[in-house]
Amino acid sequence: MIKMLLKVVILGLFIGLNAPAFADETENLHQLFGDEWAQRLEDNPLTATYTGAEGYNDKLRSVTPETKKRQMEQDQAFLDRLNAIDRSALSVSDQLNYDLFAYTLESNISLGAFRGWRVPFLADFGFYSEVMSLADNVPLRTVKDYEDYIARLNEAPRFFAENITNMQTGIAEGFIAPRVIVGRVIPALATQLYESAEDSSYFAPFNDFPGTFGDDAKARLSAAGKTVIEESVLPAFRDLYDFFVDEYEPASRDSIGISDAPGGGEYYAALVKNYTTLDITPDEIHQIGLDEVLRIRSEMEAIIDRLGFEGSFAEFLEFLRTDPQFYAQTPRQLLAEASYHAKRIDGQMPKFFGNLPRLSYGVRAVPDDIAPAYTTGRYWGGSLKNGIAGNYMVNTYALDKRPLYTLPALTLHEGVPGHHHQISLTQEMEGVPEFRKNMYLSAFGEGWGLYTEKLGVEMGIYEDDYQNFGRLTYEMWRAGRLVVDTGIHWRGWSREDAVALFVENSALSTHNINTEVDRYISWPGQALSYKMGELKIWELRRRAEEALGVDFDIRDFHDAILANGSIPLSLLEKKIDEFIAENQIQNQTQGE
Repeated sequence: MIKMLLKVVILGLFIGLNAPAFADETENLHQLFGDEWAQRLEDNPLTATYTGAEGYNDKLRSVTPETKKRQMEQDQAFLDRLNAIDRSALSVSDQLNYDLFAYTLESNISLGAFRGWRVPFLADFGFYSEVMSLADNVPLRTVKDYEDYIARLNEAPRFFAENITNMQTGIAEGFIAPRVIVGRVIPALATQLYESAEDSSYFAPFNDFPGTFGDDAKARLSAAGKTVIEESVLPAFRDLYDFFVDEYEPASRDSIGISDAPGGGEYYAALVKNYTTLDITPDEIHQIGLDEVLRIRSEMEAIIDRLGFEGSFAEFLEFLRTDPQFYAQTPRQLLAEASYHAKRIDGQMPKFFGNLPRLSYGVRAVPDDIAPAYTTGRYWGGSLKNGIAGNYMVNTYALDKRPLYTLPALTLHEGVPGHHHQISLTQEMEGVPEFRKNMYLSAFGEGWGLYTEKLGVEMGIYEDDYQNFGRLTYEMWRAGRLVVDTGIHWRGWSREDAVALFVENSALSTHNINTEVDRYISWPGQALSYKMGELKIWELRRRAEEALGVDFDIRDFHDAILANGSIPLSLLEKKIDEFIAENQIQNQTQGE
């Protein structure tokens, strides 16, 4: 007894002597988080607006080479400060914060070295999109909000000029986008060549003021808005359009793989690591993709046999691509179908999840000016703090290319339990640094989205074999991405090779296939995240089911997957192993 008391006293003295050191390390860590977050908001005003931070709503970011260099130096300085903190002196939760912060900084530094800002656009999105979508993504409730909106629009000429300078650097150094991608961008820019301010989407907020505004305020703001659109925004888009037509497109390259650009091979290897969060080679991913294509193809052929279709696989795909019964006749019908699936899924959510987000989401059409080159559907995040709902965006352009049989899978992925559910829960996490609430790793987020498509089978969302074939078409699409992305950017595939793989193995329309392939050409590595993330989540689920047996609870498992927000797959594996061990101990205790 005396020995035990002595140990307690000694332990108490030890803790007391070291408590200040532990407290200092924790304080230093959170001071570091705060400093980095403040700098991030300063460097990314749209992020600041999105998160509800005040004082940035009148700005657009700087993208000069000097700014990019300073940001890399800052990240290195933040990483040096982090490395000086004793991780072992931190709580378990702060050790996780430490690890994720280190991962973020190291990734920023690794990719920043390749100066990807020399090509600041994709096939369906670019720096110019930040301006094009301003009216939909900023608060417009007060006079000050409108004044900030006007001031931000006035930043467009400077912002575009900096990006043009960066692209000119890319031209000079041979780091330039493929011509096929530039051919996607120019029509999107052409939609912004309005004749007058009133015709543009930028003027829309001045046609719909809040009811509390007086006539004088409305008149003043409308006049100021008209002036800035006519004198800043529209000329900036005209100059940008002319640059792409006269200078950038003629200089663009015929090849499509990033490996053909200077330093492109090393860049692609770094992108593979970034987008998969795994230590894996492009060749290993390519083989995984081929194996998955064969597996999914066999499941698709089994459905065709069950339907009694008399014809070849190619003929069945042609049937799906061309029969009018599988397509909406109007944009409203397509949106109504998407909304129907969304509400059916909503009704099943409590059976599969214990934690549900507070933020709601809507179903909206992709804006007309970007729809032709845009993907079939996408999630646009909302903000509870700013009063902006999440949105499941459905592309209503070219209705004969948007099959209804793929809508259930698309809705599961983009709405709930996919992106809206996962991203909103992350935003609503409590007791974590701000960077955690805004962290998004594609392998986790897109892997989760693809996992939820198959989860829809258990949820009872697929109503017939055609919809289930649509699900498999989407899974084939993601498996094909492993083959196509590595094929294009690592193995020298042509665009025709990539298109052929999808035409021969999926029911995706040729319009969608061409749009998607161009997306992969313009965004090396990102397409790998979906299938690699999904495979890891299913691996972890099977592990948990086997270890816990009858005590496995699907709601608890899903909540555990999402509990820490977006994290690298290796760390997710560690967290699920801890979840399994904790449940085994708890179940054993309850059984005694």
